[in-house]
Amino acid sequence: MISLEKLESIVNRYNDLESSLSKTDIDKKEFVKNSKEYSSIGEIIETIKSYIDAIKDKEDLKKILSDKDSDIEIREMAEHDLEEIKSKEQEYEKKVKVFLLPKDEADEKNAIVEIRAGTGGLEASLFASDLFNMYQKVSSINGWRVEVLSVSASEAGGYKEIVFTITGKNVFSKLKFESGVHRVQRVPDTETQGRVHTSAATVAVLAEAEEVDVKIDENDLRIDVFRSGGPGGQSVNTTDSAVRITHIPTGVVVAIQDEKSQHKNKAKAMTILRSRLYEAERLRLENERSVARKSQIGTGDRSERIRTYNFPQGRVSDHRINLTLHKLTGFLAGDDFAEMSDALQIKHQEELLENVK
Repeated sequence: MISLEKLESIVNRYNDLESSLSKTDIDKKEFVKNSKEYSSIGEIIETIKSYIDAIKDKEDLKKILSDKDSDIEIREMAEHDLEEIKSKEQEYEKKVKVFLLPKDEADEKNAIVEIRAGTGGLEASLFASDLFNMYQKVSSINGWRVEVLSVSASEAGGYKEIVFTITGKNVFSKLKFESGVHRVQRVPDTETQGRVHTSAATVAVLAEAEEVDVKIDENDLRIDVFRSGGPGGQSVNTTDSAVRITHIPTGVVVAIQDEKSQHKNKAKAMTILRSRLYEAERLRLENERSVARKSQIGTGDRSERIRTYNFPQGRVSDHRINLTLHKLTGFLAGDDFAEMSDALQIKHQEELLENVK
């Protein structure tokens, strides 16, 4: 049970914010900050007040039941009311616990998704293409917009690597559990004896960071320009339009050569660099917060195998939550993606709820 003191402190904070916002001389930045917090608490305040009333009523009823001199009818009524209050109290407690969960500020952000072919050669590059198409379809269903930042095609028509942004409402919160190794088991078109091959692709989902999120000192950057070359770069290889940016303190390197404009390539590279640095800091803070517990969803590490797509059996299995859907076609089409995504969200929420006191 959440302590009465904690609940009452939230109510007091709500009242203080209400008083603060009514002042005419409040600083603009403070007003915006307080308005956001006031609105957030406002969504749960009535439930908190009902929860406080339930706790107090329960204690009063327990006193009546412990009084041996109480009238029998009154005791029977108290027992009935106590059962009702206990049921409501549990309902209130769950809602308040969800509200008190640690907020991931990145959840509301857009996402940068990086897909790279892993083991499996050309078949892995085709699988990377399948994953990209899946995220495109998921984006279309959710009304999100996809923009490719960088792509390196394979000879088989797939992708050695593709990096793209997904813009829309709560994109990162819906996709952040996609980071890791995705494994596919299927019979390649080139396989004459019908043998099942296993290949993999890595997915990294980064919250798209804005300039206000990450301060990058220009002195910490080494920027190299060079001629674009290879697939996608052949038409622009007469000028030094490609850009490679190295963040010296961390060693993070981003290279973009897709655009004919050096300026556009630099802007794209900075977007990716900023998001990688933001993600590194976000994970560092998350690890500090969760040092005392082991996440059931996993770390989101790109080296961690998270999911298997088995074509012969028509199933997709997520190894972190032991969930298998026999809907592979629908999953890759984006139609059944939400079922897996929601299950991951719920599992993560349940794990966090265990730590809310």
